[in-house]
Amino acid sequence: MKKILPIVCMLLSQAAFSQGVTPDKIRLGQAAVFSGPAAQLGIQLRNGIKTYFDYVNENGGVHGRKLELVTEDDLYEASRAPAASKKLIEEYRVFALLGYVGTPTGAAHLPVVTQAKVPLVGMFTGAEILRDPLSRYVFHVRASYYDETDKIVEQVVSTGGKKISVFYQADNYGEAGRKGTEIALAKRGMKIHSTGTVERNTTKVEDAVKTIQTSQPDAVVMVSAYTSCAEFIRQMRKAGSGAIFYNVSFVGSKALADALGKEGVGVAISQVVPFPWGRSVPVVKDYQQLAKKAGFPDYNFSAMEGFLTAKVMVEGLRRAGRDLTRDKFIDAMEKMDADLGGFHVSYSPKNHAGSQYVDLTIIGADGKFLR
Repeated sequence: MKKILPIVCMLLSQAAFSQGVTPDKIRLGQAAVFSGPAAQLGIQLRNGIKTYFDYVNENGGVHGRKLELVTEDDLYEASRAPAASKKLIEEYRVFALLGYVGTPTGAAHLPVVTQAKVPLVGMFTGAEILRDPLSRYVFHVRASYYDETDKIVEQVVSTGGKKISVFYQADNYGEAGRKGTEIALAKRGMKIHSTGTVERNTTKVEDAVKTIQTSQPDAVVMVSAYTSCAEFIRQMRKAGSGAIFYNVSFVGSKALADALGKEGVGVAISQVVPFPWGRSVPVVKDYQQLAKKAGFPDYNFSAMEGFLTAKVMVEGLRRAGRDLTRDKFIDAMEKMDADLGGFHVSYSPKNHAGSQYVDLTIIGADGKFLR
């Protein structure tokens, strides 16, 4: 009997570890873009996640378990996505996933995640195809692209704009933003003025510039990555455009401002997280203090989103209790209605949207952001 007990305990420990949980550790995985033209999106999101995880670990972890983050680079290419998720799930044996980036990659990750029945918290995308139909395993932290584009259209119309064009990436991410703009305009008895597209991970925007500039829009809603958006804005302005340029949050605000330099003044970006440089929102104040301590003092929206995603993950883990399983975690998440310090998230078995928070910002002088 004395020999059997250690063997039983070892087997139980191995069974727990197969889900990424040991008596002193919870292993979590992030598959995102960490190299190539869109790299800053994944890097900054990871910085925000690590900022909060470091704080939690320094304060004893979650129910005595430290959080370990492992990452895989999917290059923001759908063809690379399934293998990245499989490696995290099958080789690294993570308990859950968080901080994924992108619509086309997200759509490719989702079948792997669903088949393995692994929870995924916080996707850096607002596309409807990742929200409807609802997945039991996916919990969003940010508002949808429909929410963002509606806010943008509302702003343009309220300032007298009538001719609204759309520049978008030629994939399901770009289509999600184009469709959201179309819906927002239809609500107001309007139609998209003109459109232009760009291929993912390229800056070949010449055809889009020619088509949209010829139509002389009042405003352009932009749904692409920061490199192509920056090139489009530069070429449009060089061609004499007087349009106001509006980007959805996925663009990566800091990366766009850096890419544009002095040409970024006046470019607008919708945001799905609180202003990272403010001090009135408690969670922002916490983010600033902890980011500086973690060695990431360059505050930005993407890292702020990573920080909030990590807070949601940790809150779910705490509510799931010491006896942690994926089913208990999902049940806890579906009962969550939490104020994270001025940023509210709410889930239920029929709603995994989390938040509808949207704000508008513009790039000011020296690349600084203004509300």
